[in-house]
Amino acid sequence: MKTQIEPFKIKTVEHLYITTVEQREQYLKESSYNPFSLRSDRVTIDLLTDSGTTAMSSKQWAAIMDGDEAYAGSVSYYKFEDAVRNFSGFKYIIPTHQGRAAEKVLFSVVLNSDSVVPNNTHFDTTHGNIDFLGATALDLPTDEGVQPELIAPFKGNMDIQKLENTIKKYGKERIPIGLTTITNNSGGGQPVSMQNIRETSEVLHKYGIPFFIDCCRFAENAYFIKLREKGYENTPVIDICREMFSYADGALMSCKKDGMSNTGGFIATNNEKIAEGCRTNLIIMEGFLTYGGLARRDLEALAIGFTEVVDENYLKYRVGQSTELAKQLTDAGVPLVLPAGAHALYIDAKRFAPHIKPEHFPGQSISCELYRLAGIRACEIGSIMFGRYENGQYIAPPMELVRLAIPRRVYTKSHMDYIAEAVIEAYNNREKLRPMKITWEAKFLRHFTVKCDYL
Repeated sequence: MKTQIEPFKIKTVEHLYITTVEQREQYLKESSYNPFSLRSDRVTIDLLTDSGTTAMSSKQWAAIMDGDEAYAGSVSYYKFEDAVRNFSGFKYIIPTHQGRAAEKVLFSVVLNSDSVVPNNTHFDTTHGNIDFLGATALDLPTDEGVQPELIAPFKGNMDIQKLENTIKKYGKERIPIGLTTITNNSGGGQPVSMQNIRETSEVLHKYGIPFFIDCCRFAENAYFIKLREKGYENTPVIDICREMFSYADGALMSCKKDGMSNTGGFIATNNEKIAEGCRTNLIIMEGFLTYGGLARRDLEALAIGFTEVVDENYLKYRVGQSTELAKQLTDAGVPLVLPAGAHALYIDAKRFAPHIKPEHFPGQSISCELYRLAGIRACEIGSIMFGRYENGQYIAPPMELVRLAIPRRVYTKSHMDYIAEAVIEAYNNREKLRPMKITWEAKFLRHFTVKCDYL
């Protein structure tokens, strides 16, 4: 059949909030033109993030009722541990309440203020946790990875030569850990090839540097390898996952993505010394070793989620939903990061609103307009998130993007059509988009709480 259907049926529905343009204009003003500050009951379609916004399955909800809330030695933890070990193969599994907690626990063990951490591209909280410790986060994307309009299968890859040069420049003593983020969220949700994961591992291990994978969307990355990388066409996704992790010394994850659940995270490693340090920090920062800041019932939901996410019928639907929306938008001329990823589409704000300079935040202007037009909440990933001034000179990030993050198993085809209609209308009237300014910002991760206004 040509028609692709959702590989699930709906058992429970949730009310959507319908508002008027006039109401939304007032809500934007009250939120200081920051979509993060909008109340959720004033949002119709929420594309701010795919993190923790999954619709859980009936099996997950049933498993929640079986949660063993013991403080220590919970049976639910051991189900979670087995599920993580099944797809990753790591020996030590350390739960946390979410991904940024995993980052804080791990980085507090391995980093100091002199450390340098290379990655294909750090996402916001990863960058923020490294910055908070006074260390340096270095992004090493390939040249093709920062060209939104270029079609290439693995634009999320690490630039291997840049990685070699970085190690030679700073010395292996200053690089206590190397990272790769799969999929590459800040790079437009683009996947990383198996070959690149292998080569990154080889370079880091040549210098004795531990290699960790930031694996929030590991199953989606594995499915893209199956679709796009020669030799993996007939390999089950679960086996691709296991090979990816086999090249690493450890992983950290926000389980709120490919854990198919609403909360959770973990650190996993084969390095006993790192694991021991993380366990100590976990007890101080998060909770005991067998719950890590989570209700044990959430560990039950994650154990089920890790089996559901590698279902290839689900992954086909997941990628297909994003691909179809991308086609609707590109057919209308809307500039996107291409090819489409799985968890989100990324509008290229530089081409969408070329009359707005990066220091006047074209992505934020587009995000506000999508909300004003249709009640759609999106997320800027550009100068609001990563831009900065140095010695009076503005330093813009490589790309100015607006992320339309698609929650898992939440929105139907008619919702996607509604999103397409709104984005196309905003694009057709793009000359009306106005430049913006920041009126207040926090020292770290400013985009979460920033206050803006129009110039």
